Parts: sequence; C-alpha cells; structure tokens
Amino acid sequence: MRLVFIHGPAASGKLTVARELAALTGLPLFHNHLVVDALLAVFPFGSDTFIQLREAMWLDVFRAAATEKRSLIFTFHPEASVASDFPQHVAALVEAAGGRVDFVGLRCAPEVVESRIEAESRQASGKLSSLTLLRDLEAKGAFTYPPIAAAIEIDTGVVAPADAAVHIRDGLGLR
Repeated sequence: MRLVFIHGPAASGKLTVARELAALTGLPLFHNHLVVDALLAVFPFGSDTFIQLREAMWLDVFRAAATEKRSLIFTFHPEASVASDFPQHVAALVEAAGGRVDFVGLRCAPEVVESRIEAESRQASGKLSSLTLLRDLEAKGAFTYPPIAAAIEIDTGVVAPADAAVHIRDGLGLR
C-alpha cells in the first residue's frame, strides 16, 4: 500500500497536481476537502469538534486503506489547527500495516499564491479564495506548521501540473 501525501500552502496546486497524478496512475484521490467540506456542513471550521473529527476521519480512511492494501493520493494543507505530529502519525499508522507514505511537497512563491487565490475554481469549490482573508490568516499564524520532510519537492510556480504529476509518478516509481 502506498499513500502519496501531497502537501503545500493554499493555492500551490495540490488538488490540480493530485488529479493529474490520479489520471496517470489510476490511484484514487482522497483530497482533504472531502472531509473538511463534510464537517463544515455541521461544525464551524476550527471548532474543537471539527478539529477532532477531521483528524479522526482522515486517519480512519488511511487505516482502512492500509488494512485493505489500497494505495491512494492525499492532499494536505499544513495549518495550525492540525496536530503538529499528524504527518508522523499517518506514517506510523500506514507503516504498521506494511504500507509506505511518500511525502511530496509543493511550493510556490507568495506572489504566485496571491495570483491564484481568488481564482473562480477556488471560489466554486469552497476553498480559501480571498486574498484579504489569506493575508489575515497568515498574519495571525494560522499556517504555522513544522516543516514536513518530502521525498520530492516541486515549485508549482514554474512546473505545470501535468509535468509535476509525471515527475511525482516517475520519482516514486508509480505506474
């Protein structure tokens, strides 16, 4: 079982690259907004219940996938409301079931993020899509998170999503 754990800041192209990778490899895509959006229907973002259930749901999916030897792609935006040891916890859980986690870091210059943040596609999906809110959250430390080591790092400000997906596929030996 392989878990391709794609992480990076808002508007770095995580979902776009993950969709390209899923198309190339046939791996299912379990992006973080599937759980976030489900919980937002009932609980406010950042509430204690939201935070607890979000992490529990992510981990339950990883646990079940590892048990059934189902590989998948996951997207993750590191931010302060997620436990700082979450990536390590995921790796331990998957490895205990005989699987492997491949961390892939996406990054891009702040001006690239700012140019993408208000895109219609982001607004339509319910993602963070306000430059003012992004800047306010950054100023408040909402995206403070320990660095996550990555087997592959890609600057999506200069690498197109399809090319990034090929790089990930080939770099991780996925087929």
